[in-house]
Amino acid sequence: MTLNSTFLSLFALISLLSSLSATSSFPSYSSLAGLSERELDEVVAWLPQVLPPSPPPPLKFNGTKLVNDRDHPWKPIRKGDIRGPCPGLNTLASHGYLPRDGVATPSQIIEAVQEGFNMASATARFATYAAHLVDGNLVTDLLSIGGKTRRTGVDPPPPAIVGGLNTHSVFEGDSSMTRGDDFFGDNHSFNQTLFDQFVEYSNKYGGGFYNLATATELRHRRIQESIATNPQFDFTSPRFFTAFAESTFPYTFFVDGRISDRATAGLDMTNATLFFRDSKYPLDFWRPPAPTGGTGALQIFSAYPVAAGRNVDGVNTFTPDPTSADFSNICLLYTNFVNKTVKGLYPNPTGVLRRNLIINLGYFYNAFPGGVGECPEQFPYGTL
Repeated sequence: MTLNSTFLSLFALISLLSSLSATSSFPSYSSLAGLSERELDEVVAWLPQVLPPSPPPPLKFNGTKLVNDRDHPWKPIRKGDIRGPCPGLNTLASHGYLPRDGVATPSQIIEAVQEGFNMASATARFATYAAHLVDGNLVTDLLSIGGKTRRTGVDPPPPAIVGGLNTHSVFEGDSSMTRGDDFFGDNHSFNQTLFDQFVEYSNKYGGGFYNLATATELRHRRIQESIATNPQFDFTSPRFFTAFAESTFPYTFFVDGRISDRATAGLDMTNATLFFRDSKYPLDFWRPPAPTGGTGALQIFSAYPVAAGRNVDGVNTFTPDPTSADFSNICLLYTNFVNKTVKGLYPNPTGVLRRNLIINLGYFYNAFPGGVGECPEQFPYGTL
C-alpha cells in the first residue's frame, strides 16, 4: 500500500468515526427539519423509529378537581431538564404531569394539558400536533418543550440541533407577554422586565388582575413594541393566531376552577408569578370546571385590529402580508401551515419520515377547528 493510499484510508476512517459520533449523539427529541438528504439518511439510521399512535381520547371525568395534589408535587428543575416559552407546559413538567426532563410524546402532552388544565380535547390535539409537526422529531415521536442546542467539539462540525418549542417563527413567535423576541437572543427564558409590564397592565386595566381587559391592552402594547424595536418582527400565520390565543390562556387556565367567570375575575399577580417565573401551581389549585379551549381571542383582536404582516426593512416598517392567513380566512391557516410551513421544512421526505409526516398531518387535520368538512384536506406527501 502506498503512502498516499494509507493516508486516504486513515482520513476516510477518521471521517467515518466523526460521522458516527455526530449522528449517534443526535438527541432523539431534536427536529430533523432543515437537514440535507445525506444528513437525514445518517441521522435517521441511528434513531428509534416509532409508529405514531392515535391521539388519546377526551377525559372520562372532565369536571374540576384538585390538580396540585400528592401525586403531582412540584420539584425544582434539575441540571439537564428542559423548559421553554410556555409557562403552562413548564408547570406540567415541574409537577410531573409531563416527564420532568421536558421531553414528551404528543400523546403525553395531550393527556397532560387535559388532565392538568382541562384543555378541550380538540384544542389540545390541534396545538400539540401543530407544534410536533414543526418542532418535534417525527421519527421518534418525541418533542421538547424547550430549546435548541448545538453540538460542539466534533470535527467536522455537525448541523445545528434545532427543535422544541423555542424554534422561532413556527410555534413560538414574537411579541410574547413574558419572553423576549428571538431577535434579541433569548426567546424562552422568563423576562423580568416584560413580566413587570404584565403586572403594570394588570394593575392599570384589570384592578390588579390579568383578565380579558388586561389581555386586550397588553397584546396591543406588545405588538407595537415589537414593531418599534425588532427589525425582524414577524406577525404572520401561524404566529398571528397563537399570539392572540396565548393572551387568553392565563385567565382561562391559570385561574382556580372554582372561581366563576374567570375571564372577568382574572389571575392575581401572586399566582401569575408562580406560573410564569417558577413553573408552579398555587397551593390548593383546581383546574377549570369544564373542558375549554380558551375564550376571547377574537375579542382581543377586534379591539385593536392588526393585519398579519412583518417589518420588511428594519423597525417601524410593518407591512401587511396578503398571503398570510388571518381571522377572515381560517382555512388558509390550515393550507398555508401544511403546504408552506411543513412542506418548507420537509420538502422531499422518504421512508419512515414521510410515513410519520402523513400520519401526523392527518391527526392535525382531524383536530382543526371547524376544518373537517369545510377545509379540504391537503396531502403534500400523498397518502399511505
